[in-house]
Amino acid sequence: MTTPLRITVWNEYRHELDTSHPANTIYPDGIHGAIAQGLRERAGFVVGTATLDEPEHGLTDAVLANTDVLLWWGHMAHGEVRDEIVAKVQARVLDGMGLIVLHSGHFSKIFKRMMGTSCDLKWRVADEREHLWVVAPGHPIVAGLPERIDLAREEMYGEHFDIPAPDELVLVSWFQGGEVFRSGCCYHRGRGKIFYFRPGHESYPTYYQAEVRQVIANAAYWAAPSSGPEFAYAGGRAIHAKDPIEPLPAHSAG
Repeated sequence: MTTPLRITVWNEYRHELDTSHPANTIYPDGIHGAIAQGLRERAGFVVGTATLDEPEHGLTDAVLANTDVLLWWGHMAHGEVRDEIVAKVQARVLDGMGLIVLHSGHFSKIFKRMMGTSCDLKWRVADEREHLWVVAPGHPIVAGLPERIDLAREEMYGEHFDIPAPDELVLVSWFQGGEVFRSGCCYHRGRGKIFYFRPGHESYPTYYQAEVRQVIANAAYWAAPSSGPEFAYAGGRAIHAKDPIEPLPAHSAG
């Protein structure tokens, strides 16, 4: 893109406000603040943030209209996200806005709506080592990365992950306890692109790691709106194409 990419980082922002939780110390500016900081260090991004307790969850019509790529982090408050806001985000994705869903955002209303499945999985918090293996080395989301990203401590997510088969699988995780997981999944919905990226448990400083920030930045470029043709849809109804593109052959009389 020749103009700056407009990114909004959304976070429920609850763990970080709990003074007894590790996230309060690890992410003093919120998880959204750490992610936004990593993006702002790169040229070509204009980055804003939004949180659950802001009016309209920070996702007003004006904010969404001026967002090219939306990042989503949620965990303990999925049910508090208003359905009408989810519907607006879905409409923007179908119209071309990119969506990057992070870690426990797999259970968010917007991700489950876009996937059409439960998005359930196995999990365990045990300070486990994680290896994120690149399985699509030519994909732009892993540009500039080594063949493997090592995370010293993370929450385990394990299969089966109840999602549709990804259009492209970019990263696969192996955990110290033996489980594996599809950790970098690409989808297309309408005119929009969606990337699910697994790492990012709130009790670990994952979003400060350079390789994780590189994946997120690359994913933002990948998910950016395209300049393809626009289509007029009928709001859930089939469109009556009463006028043919080319003349139809004359019907012979019985």
